[in-house]
Amino acid sequence: MRRRDLMIGALAVSLAPAARAAAAPAVLELFTSESCSSCPPADALLGQLAGEPGIIALAWHVDYWNGLGWHDPYSSPLATQRQQHYAAQLHDEVYTPALVVNGARMVVGSDAAAVRAAIGATGGFAVNVTMRRDGTATNAAIGAAGQNVSALLATYDAQRATAVGAGENGGRRLIEYRVVREVVPLGDWDGAPRRIALPPIEAGRGAVLLLQTEDLVVRGAADLPAA
Repeated sequence: MRRRDLMIGALAVSLAPAARAAAAPAVLELFTSESCSSCPPADALLGQLAGEPGIIALAWHVDYWNGLGWHDPYSSPLATQRQQHYAAQLHDEVYTPALVVNGARMVVGSDAAAVRAAIGATGGFAVNVTMRRDGTATNAAIGAAGQNVSALLATYDAQRATAVGAGENGGRRLIEYRVVREVVPLGDWDGAPRRIALPPIEAGRGAVLLLQTEDLVVRGAADLPAA
């Protein structure tokens, strides 16, 4: 378990009512915990950035802080495992708050300048990805990737508030954004274009579809807000 403290205060083609268009797309994945006193500034920054055009944001709540007095209700071993995979691929450490940009760079999640620099350095996406609702069903269209890829669907709550009863943030009411709630792997394939019928998305939740290569770089993404 590590922390990093700072001493400082999508790709989607529009198809109404489809995923939000992204002019300068970037997927921001924040690895955070309600038990980490360094994390609330990063949570707030993610919420701010999520409102900007082209930004697709997800907050993964890790479980390795849960033994210090407070069990984060949104934490999961899957979030910790995902961060570990990124850290190994990017030759970095596992710490909070950590933010991964487009699967290609990891920075301290509360460092706004570093986050924006990483967004600028990673560029856009190569693959068109869209999601749209058709009655009660949700479908996705994925363009040609030209290489082996995998797809992942993550559903999220746009905003949550938690009264933390113990631990480093004990007594605080935390506001968190884009909290990942459920993750469904959609499989691997050779990168040929395809259409996918997506699993049901719980009412009131949004969804992000990520398309990644074996080295975890995000090649395309779409964000479908809650209906």
